[in-house]
Amino acid sequence: MEFEEYVSARGQELVRLGFTVSGDYQRAEDLAQTALMQAFRSWRKVRKADDPHHYVRRILVNEYLSMTRRRSFTEAPTAEIDPQSTVPDPATGIVDSDDLWHALQELSARERVVLVLRYYQDLDDRTIAELLGIKPSSVRSTASRGLATLRQTRQSNRVDERLS
Repeated sequence: MEFEEYVSARGQELVRLGFTVSGDYQRAEDLAQTALMQAFRSWRKVRKADDPHHYVRRILVNEYLSMTRRRSFTEAPTAEIDPQSTVPDPATGIVDSDDLWHALQELSARERVVLVLRYYQDLDDRTIAELLGIKPSSVRSTASRGLATLRQTRQSNRVDERLS
């Protein structure tokens, strides 16, 4: 598969993954663009991988986690958005609950990534562990902590039905 074919086939999926983990459309586009740029630089190596999409997805996730460690990541987008300048939400089909979406944003970056990869990308613990460079037991404990936080938020925000 050539790089252009890969971008056509999987580019929007990378943007959706970036949006789901970051909660910001512009940041999602930046994450996807950065992942694709890094993949392009070593496309011969990426193309020869067993699963090139897994390879690029790992680049995106690592870039997001790296971004959250930087001080500039703490900037928060304003709650007031001009309705004429908004872009349609590409994750409408993924995240259908505003309460759940806000609860996900309260999780740590790693917890959010693990839960998104597990429940929205439907990856198993072993694959998530490979993506993050951690042990599968760490994936399970991180997911457990993230779900416990969501349950606490759910109790206070009444999103029981939407999490099931």
